[in-house]
Amino acid sequence: MTDPQPSQQAEVPTPERSSDEPHRPVRSQAPSGPPPLDSPRPWRTEGLPKESKDQNGKKAPKKSRLWQFWVIAGIALLGLWGLLTWQDASNAPPTIPYTEFISQVEAGNVKEIYAQGDTIQGELTNEAKLPDDGDDSTEEGNYTQFTTERPTFAQDNLLSDLQAHGAVVRATPVVEQRGAVANLISSLVLWGLLIGVSIWAFRKIAKAGGGLGGFGMQREVKPIEKTAVRVNFSDVAGIDEVKEQVDEIVDFLKSPDKYRKVGARAPRGVLLEGQPGTGKTLLARATAGEADVPFFSASASEFIEMIVGVGAQRVRQLFDEAKKVAPAIVFIDEIDAIGRARGSSRASGSNDEREQTLNQILTEMDGFDGTEGVVVMAATNRSDVLDPALTRPGRFDRVITVSPPDQIGREKILKVHTRQIPLATDVNLKALAQTTPGATGADLANLANEAALRAARRNDTLVYQADFTNALEQIQLGVARSVLIPEDEKRRTAYHEGGHALLGMLQKGADPVRKVSIIPRGQALGVTLSTPDTDRYGYDEQYLLGRIVGALGGMAAEAAVYGVVTTGAESDLRSATSIARQMVGKWGMSSKVGPMTVLFDDVNPRELGISDETLSVVDAEVRAIITKCHAKAVELLNENRDKLDAIANELLIKETLDEAEVYKIAGIERPVQDDFHSESVGTSAD
Repeated sequence: MTDPQPSQQAEVPTPERSSDEPHRPVRSQAPSGPPPLDSPRPWRTEGLPKESKDQNGKKAPKKSRLWQFWVIAGIALLGLWGLLTWQDASNAPPTIPYTEFISQVEAGNVKEIYAQGDTIQGELTNEAKLPDDGDDSTEEGNYTQFTTERPTFAQDNLLSDLQAHGAVVRATPVVEQRGAVANLISSLVLWGLLIGVSIWAFRKIAKAGGGLGGFGMQREVKPIEKTAVRVNFSDVAGIDEVKEQVDEIVDFLKSPDKYRKVGARAPRGVLLEGQPGTGKTLLARATAGEADVPFFSASASEFIEMIVGVGAQRVRQLFDEAKKVAPAIVFIDEIDAIGRARGSSRASGSNDEREQTLNQILTEMDGFDGTEGVVVMAATNRSDVLDPALTRPGRFDRVITVSPPDQIGREKILKVHTRQIPLATDVNLKALAQTTPGATGADLANLANEAALRAARRNDTLVYQADFTNALEQIQLGVARSVLIPEDEKRRTAYHEGGHALLGMLQKGADPVRKVSIIPRGQALGVTLSTPDTDRYGYDEQYLLGRIVGALGGMAAEAAVYGVVTTGAESDLRSATSIARQMVGKWGMSSKVGPMTVLFDDVNPRELGISDETLSVVDAEVRAIITKCHAKAVELLNENRDKLDAIANELLIKETLDEAEVYKIAGIERPVQDDFHSESVGTSAD
């Protein structure tokens, strides 16, 4: 069993269209205004005009050619370096053999030397003739200055010999290979290069808002051309009521003059809230595609850098670019990353950067007078943590909750995702939609893909209903494992899952049992799957108590048959405890606690003033509920022991029982639920 909270919502991202739908041509009208800046930005764009002119009718400025300057400067530096190197080589003194050097020392003709390691540089008192070593490349003539290399194996007492013959031993080079002018030029070039790089770096820092994060702005993000695939409302399924709420925005972007004439303005901001996978980003893209306007999208985290000021600068650039190509839509995903309520603590630079970025967003939205044609859309999973200054009227004027898809919506989503899949005649998408409450668009897309993969693995050209059923089992229950289980352990698992299934069938108003299996899947040795016939949105106390009883069915069956409790009940106890705590602490289903909320998500109740005495009462009530439900589970199983034995024995033979089989074996008529709404999927995995 799972927590009976509404869990997931639907989104269907696909640009594909069925063959029977009319073709929608790509609109060719391009908005006026200059194009965005050419430097890379940490956001993505769709629908930008290929060529535009500014407000004065002039063409947009060309790209900066600063790179050409650096190429020329680099070539010049290389040429100067080569010239100086050639000069050094031409002015270098000749290299003589070490034996020749020793001869000149013994002759007293060495005036002074400078040694660095084994390299000796010096000058003779009188000019001497260069020795001929038989090499044609050896220079001819006389020399005064020289260079030689002292062999490492030399055993002579060179210093004493030099002193005895009056030679001077210096600590500085005797011969400067470069002249004063050349050394000056070389120094100026190095200093000029250092200063040039420093100026360039400081300009980059200043352009990026005063932080080193300016270097992080060089992200290779290219705008999507006008001819790229764009989505519109026909590509969005399962959230029709939400699409209706953004029609007004689309109309404003298409016909802004109609609103200006009557003094009306479009909402400055639209906040899309909902759980992950609800289609918030897709809806924003579809809104821009339907209005045929440029679409700027970025994740809020992409604005944040370690250096304060970088994020604010990026926000300014983003809004400046959007205004230049207005009408346009700016979309900020996961805005809670920077839009959380501002606190008093400013201990870290990241906190300062986040708050400055948020302040800049607020400033930019305040700068709209409703006539620029720029609409800001944002998405979040946690609207409760957003700063009140961000969600007040005048900023995000309209908050749209992306609702979960109902059964009809899920069927539409499945139709979209199976457009390119060859389906067999036995495929029933309506039945699949009925058995997948709470599934998101991504879940349904994955379901369709897994079914297609199963068909491909057996080299089939059609996808059958069995492929979807097996794929759904794999997704909901996990992949079957090949594990050798002892016979007694297998029998105990059969009674455990039989207890879940039997109590699920005996509980009035419980969700129908869809499948029971003792095949190990994932971390579980067996699973029992229960899903409602129709969608639900509300839960009464009786239904929730039945869920707890069903969750404790495995533990109760083991206690009734074997008189022991095993570790296989861990997940069942976790699920039962979660439901009971929410009944008492959130939903006011306890007379002792009363109609009040004492437990909150992600918040310590003590911080909100909830006393320890009240929390103790909550714990006692939770324990009482679970104890009572466990006793009822044991009682029901003892009264229907023959049915439990029949289910367990059949599981030992077949290992898996579907819906029709398990109801037939138990001799219980399958209930027909009323047409009300739910989002629960009960799964017991042990």
